[in-house]
Amino acid sequence: MILVSEAKHDPIDTIRGALEAREDAWLHPAAARSAGVRRFRAEPESPIRTAFQRDRDRVTHSTAFRRLQRKTQVFITPEGDHYRTRLTHTLEVTQIARTIGRALRLNEDLIEAIGLAHDLGHTPFGHAGERALAEVFPGFRHNEQSLRVVDRIEKDGQGLNLTEPVRDGILHHSKPAGSITGNVSGDPSTLEGEVIKLSDGIAYINHDLDDALRAGVIAPEQIPAGVIEILGNRHSLRTDRLVLDLIETSRPRLDRADGGPRIGFSEPVRQAADALRDFLFAEVYAPINRAESTLQAQRVVRWLYTHYVEHPDQVPAEFSHSGLDRGDSPERIAADYVASMTDRYALERFEVLYVPRFRTI
Repeated sequence: MILVSEAKHDPIDTIRGALEAREDAWLHPAAARSAGVRRFRAEPESPIRTAFQRDRDRVTHSTAFRRLQRKTQVFITPEGDHYRTRLTHTLEVTQIARTIGRALRLNEDLIEAIGLAHDLGHTPFGHAGERALAEVFPGFRHNEQSLRVVDRIEKDGQGLNLTEPVRDGILHHSKPAGSITGNVSGDPSTLEGEVIKLSDGIAYINHDLDDALRAGVIAPEQIPAGVIEILGNRHSLRTDRLVLDLIETSRPRLDRADGGPRIGFSEPVRQAADALRDFLFAEVYAPINRAESTLQAQRVVRWLYTHYVEHPDQVPAEFSHSGLDRGDSPERIAADYVASMTDRYALERFEVLYVPRFRTI
């Protein structure tokens, strides 16, 4: 005989309410709350998930997120299996940021949603591809394209309809070449967005160094002595030092009301991080950018963009139809399509369009 429990349960729509109440009870007063946040377009709430949890899930299930696994981080189409891709970079950023957010009692769901989405608009072939596309489509920036992906491109032009704090964090995560703490598009409006911006820097200066050492582009003895002294001589030590310093420095700043930065590093650690960043630009990124393979990849991006501007009828419907409905120009639609491509797909399209095929007669 099967016994059926007669125990009464609360209605399912109280689950989200309980999660929002837990946020109020646990989170720092300066942390973002999910209750009542606005979306790109208004829609009913979920009975069991907070608004930021829904955003995270929408990003994870998007096609743009899946494509990150075949987009370059630094090394274009590396032969080894252990080099970072744009997807593994995204996961490292997000997990570093969640560790920091938990320690500071910030909203981890918001952090995770921003972290998983922040690079959705990256081009094939990494920043080299981004620069090439910006040459033919002036003003292109991957952070703005990431926002465009979640607002206007995903789901056949409907977008993911994410909340305003997530959209803000996506747009404002980029940093200039000169500093790990600067910005190129304004500061994020939430502390969680600030955490993602700095975690992005923590992740890439460490994993790009790790990949460069693995590839033999640089040798361990080339790393500046001051960086080793302050941050450590191993990948794990450097990451740990930056994360702990960020937490220790930021905790007493969270309540400040003078308008100064609340999320940041101590000055010695910031200087060491910037020194490592400068070293990578000089000894890793610059040589890679001069490599013939990089120049070839950039030519592929420019050629593809030019081709699809001239042949808009060949752009897939998921980009062309929604773009035309919005009144987008052929240039804008071509940029959206080329930016969405993985490294492999861009090379395949180039081969189909430009490489002659001969038949044996």
